[in-house]
Amino acid sequence: MQDDEFAVSALADRSLLVLDDDGPLRIRLGRALEARGFAVRQAGSVADAVELVRLRAPAYAVLDLRLEDGSGLDVVSAIHAQRPDARCVMLTGYGNIATAVAAVKAGAIDYLPKPADADDVVRALLTTPDEADAPPPPENPMSADRVRWEHIQRIYEHCGHNISETARRLNMHRRTLQRILAKRAPK
Repeated sequence: MQDDEFAVSALADRSLLVLDDDGPLRIRLGRALEARGFAVRQAGSVADAVELVRLRAPAYAVLDLRLEDGSGLDVVSAIHAQRPDARCVMLTGYGNIATAVAAVKAGAIDYLPKPADADDVVRALLTTPDEADAPPPPENPMSADRVRWEHIQRIYEHCGHNISETARRLNMHRRTLQRILAKRAPK
């Protein structure tokens, strides 16, 4: 039995909510977490997740950040309103520093990029602050293009997704900014 499996089996409440609008990913992750000892409930929208939380707030949650009907951050708030000790991990395919900070401020304990391995999710859910060591330095640090993209995203978020205001603050042409924002994040 692995350490993570032992830790899960020792928990009194293993209820877990998985929120993702990508059905196949949600189902695979839910099954993998059930195999690791969690009692999983799944939701495909923010509205469904909030309803499940209203009925019974989970001890753990793995939440997608961006969904069609809102943000996983709203679900973090709903969970913590009923259960302040709940441990929430955010998953996103749109990772940037601004959203990571927003997730932690909302009460998430970790922020993982998609696709996330089930073992990484379990490790994030079960690691307590006193067990957390400083993460090792990345083997592949962010490129200069990625750092630039993250900075632009942070300013864009700060400006309330107003392209004209963001372009003005970055001293950049609006069309250039639109082209940058339309592209996927560099690696």
